[in-house]
Amino acid sequence: MRDFPDTIYAIQHVAFEDLGSLEDTFYQLGFRVRYFEAGIDDLTKAYEHKGLTIILGGPIGVNETKDYPFIQKEIDLLKVRLNNNLPTIGICLGAQLIAHALSAKVYAGSNKEIGWSKLTLSNEISNPLNLLQNIDVLHWHGDTFDLPKNAKLLASTEAYPNQAFSIGKHILALQFHIEASADSMEKWLIGHTCELRHADINIGKLREDNQTFAPQLEPAANQIIKNFMLSLTN
Repeated sequence: MRDFPDTIYAIQHVAFEDLGSLEDTFYQLGFRVRYFEAGIDDLTKAYEHKGLTIILGGPIGVNETKDYPFIQKEIDLLKVRLNNNLPTIGICLGAQLIAHALSAKVYAGSNKEIGWSKLTLSNEISNPLNLLQNIDVLHWHGDTFDLPKNAKLLASTEAYPNQAFSIGKHILALQFHIEASADSMEKWLIGHTCELRHADINIGKLREDNQTFAPQLEPAANQIIKNFMLSLTN
């Protein structure tokens, strides 16, 4: 990775949703990590970054530009980034932003999907998510999106058929939280308490499931990211 920028830029939409287990993966690969706070920082540098930029999740939606004008600025910058085929990963809201920037419709799903469950992986040749076969991942979303033009569908669930897609080897969009870690769930439970209670989610069970499933997810997520970074340099 000698000619690849040595810093990963990560855009946060809420402070407690960070890179989770993926941060250590990037450090292991020799990268530095720099965070940008959406709504506070100027995101131009992050979206023009020639290296990998990761757009993280958050409780707001891509269609809330009237209440949160910075989202439109993000979308405009992201359109340019994707058009230039710069390496980009979107997680949850980040995936929805990528879909929207690629002219796909983003809209409310039939119900909240919050909790741990398995994905149905597509039969796409060399699916980068194949390591998640029979592994539960964390879902935490109420919106969904149509598949953008020229995108390859990678994963689905029964309630949300478009869970992940890729475009070429540079763009990866994940509706689920591949970054979930065993030691960081409590800050999510605190930060999202209003949403959890409104959706009638059993907080104790969600905490317990995290301790069960996150340790299984972390090594698979680690290898998926390593493979993705390797593909960018070959």
